[in-house]
Amino acid sequence: MKKTTLSLLTILSLIIMCSNLANAEDEIVFWTTEVEKDRLSIQQDIAEGFAEKTGIDVRIIPVEENFLAARVTAAYAARSLPDVLYHPIDFTIGWTKAGILDSQSSTEVVTSLGKNTFSPGPLDLVRVKSGYAAVPLDAWGQLLLFREDLFREKGLETPDAWDRILKAAKALNNPPKMWGFEVATDPGQTYTQQVFEHLALSNGVRLAGRTGDPNQEINLNTPEMVATLRFYKALSRFTPPGNINWLHTRIDYLSGRAAMIIWSPFILDELSGLRNDQPVLPDIIKKDPGFLARNTGFVTVIQGPNGSAQYGQINCIGITLDAARAPAKQWVEFLLGEGYLRWLSMAAEGKLPVRKGTKVRPECFINGWMDLDFGVTTRAKVSRFYGLSVAKSMTAGVNGLDRWGLARGKGDLISKIYGTKIIPEILKRFLDGELNAEEAARLMDEKVRALEDR
Repeated sequence: MKKTTLSLLTILSLIIMCSNLANAEDEIVFWTTEVEKDRLSIQQDIAEGFAEKTGIDVRIIPVEENFLAARVTAAYAARSLPDVLYHPIDFTIGWTKAGILDSQSSTEVVTSLGKNTFSPGPLDLVRVKSGYAAVPLDAWGQLLLFREDLFREKGLETPDAWDRILKAAKALNNPPKMWGFEVATDPGQTYTQQVFEHLALSNGVRLAGRTGDPNQEINLNTPEMVATLRFYKALSRFTPPGNINWLHTRIDYLSGRAAMIIWSPFILDELSGLRNDQPVLPDIIKKDPGFLARNTGFVTVIQGPNGSAQYGQINCIGITLDAARAPAKQWVEFLLGEGYLRWLSMAAEGKLPVRKGTKVRPECFINGWMDLDFGVTTRAKVSRFYGLSVAKSMTAGVNGLDRWGLARGKGDLISKIYGTKIIPEILKRFLDGELNAEEAARLMDEKVRALEDR
């Protein structure tokens, strides 16, 4: 009787174990930084379509982007990583080196989909010795937005170069009614790094040399960096006091209180008056819907004394080393295939396709994106408010997006810089007068070198 009981318990245990393994293959966990309610709804729709096709459920977990690095680090330590991670490219190489992302699985996905179906620029930025650290999913290029109507009134030139930007900021500054140029100053925000990096890149500031050699020494203590710091401080004089973040600049521009800001194209739906929860004050005052959108100009590439650049963000989808790899790869391929245009549709203005098409239809995703609507309360095509040329230039610019270090073998270091926010912290101390420009450049150089050695 005792032996029979043990045998039955053993069989029961095996059944439970096999059931758990089957369940593991029938469900994967997906972490996403697209946390807004409407975007989560679209992601759930995509997941349901995937489940109908494959029988695999996707559990979607929203994670705020500003806390993503800490959450991933904690999950890695606790051996509780999700199967798939949607994340900014800032972390891709570093997480691969740390043993979080599985480059083999991502490389197999790229090979299966066809590497020539992707825009080569974004794909090159996730390249590692073993293939690809993650799979690029979407991208956006940072924009300088400016009030064309106010520029015309003052006879100002398009603010596409440092001297023109500074001249216009001074001419249009009339606080508190109007701020000439709102730059980011909050040391705890990734947005501050993005705005500062855009201007630094425009003056030829690089983490290291211009080749892909990862052994090149860091060198931020340069005349170009000192000049960038001084330019940034000059612009901050036309910015409201306090810690200015992405929300401040967006609200002030939509309220008609900022003549210029630097922002991602995600602002385009609010700017167009397509969200009831984001009123556009100039439209209301003028009693002219679309007034601010029609009177906003866009600068993509900023020209500095020693260079020019457009900062860009590429978002990737990575498969973790702890993943159920077969279903995880199926999910990634689905997102970049049948579910791709639906994914891009959740915010078409800020989700440019990095996969151009399929092997059979090479331009289908580019053409499909052109037909997508954007907005929340009301929907419209980008070309309705900004013209077809703007829409085409947005997609064409994906290959030329610039970033510190990614094309120069410093992807691991980029992860550490964005994770610690060391550059915005030093920048804030400089803006507050604790450091002069030379001291700030030296300290940035010192701290970034120390990060590389960790």
